[in-house]
Amino acid sequence: MSDAHRAEPLKFAYWVPNVSGGLVTSTIEQRTEFGFDYNKELAVLAERSGFDYALSQVRYASSYGAAQQHDPAAFSLGLLLATERLKLIVAAHPGLWHPAILAKFGITADILSQGRFAVNIVSGWFKDEFTGLGEPWLEHDERYRRTEEFIRVLRGLWTQPNFDFGGDFYRIHDFSLRPQPHPVPGRPHPEIFQGGNSTAARQVAGRVSDWYFSNGKDFDGFAEQVADVRAVAAEHGRTVRFGLNGFLIARDTEAQARDVLREIIDKADVEAVEGFRAAVRQAGKSTSDGKGMWADSEFADLVQYNDGFRTGLIGTPEQIAHRIVEYKKRGANLLLLGFLHYLDDVEHFGRHVLPIVRELEAELDRTGDPVGVGNAR
Repeated sequence: MSDAHRAEPLKFAYWVPNVSGGLVTSTIEQRTEFGFDYNKELAVLAERSGFDYALSQVRYASSYGAAQQHDPAAFSLGLLLATERLKLIVAAHPGLWHPAILAKFGITADILSQGRFAVNIVSGWFKDEFTGLGEPWLEHDERYRRTEEFIRVLRGLWTQPNFDFGGDFYRIHDFSLRPQPHPVPGRPHPEIFQGGNSTAARQVAGRVSDWYFSNGKDFDGFAEQVADVRAVAAEHGRTVRFGLNGFLIARDTEAQARDVLREIIDKADVEAVEGFRAAVRQAGKSTSDGKGMWADSEFADLVQYNDGFRTGLIGTPEQIAHRIVEYKKRGANLLLLGFLHYLDDVEHFGRHVLPIVRELEAELDRTGDPVGVGNAR
């Protein structure tokens, strides 16, 4: 990590529970709701507890534990208007959105929120959502080619008048969007996040994205992705920031936290998890080098559908904080977190985990290494 990025405080985001079923596909109790009133209370609490971003999930069809879903764009706009500082990241699919329409929506949301709108461009893993809506399902790397064009069009319309673009998927002719996004010092346009673990995803992120989201990974797996994306970005004279997914279980003792994890997995909805595994197998296995999302995920990993258990944020507040800072040392700029009981766990994170993270970051700034590595294994 560069000295400049190391000096920046880690940012934290949470998965907005705008789909039913919580963040784990399990029959364990999850004191989490997908309705707007609950989410509005959660957003205000998260903002007060030190969170910087919230990511609204995108799911159009009832599937794999998500029987009901709210649209992420409309839902995020409501949460933006209910908060003061929290940034909302809207997940959006190329192929189901046109980039100019998303750009126009984003400008309005950005102005209404005074610069707190962002997007996460999702290339797509759920074939039935596309085919069920009569849209073509592209092969893996073709989906990422479309994503790259989509991001180039977004950025162009947000930053250039009389924009032209001629691609294989999108064509823009001398087009201007007015007004432009809300002016924010140091931000040329709303932030563009993009996920995916495959080689194609990494290359797209290095060429065009502001942020690269990784599924849950251990230290070596995350460091490998950071190195790959940075190398591509350097070839194009760019820098990219990195977000990492993790499911956080903080308890008074490590044994208590691991008991919760064990219960989550023991009570997994086997049919739903196996259905999800079947649906996403092609997303990773279809890549030539096997680096795609979920390519090496086991059943227990998929109970949290973005491999959040793999990040290992399970234990006491001290252990979790040390592990978070170890990820920062490996290139993380943001941790995207999921929880079992959102209101309780978000507040607990703000009170008991985040202060330790900030202490360790201060020590890292002073000495280059935080004292005592805790459970950072």
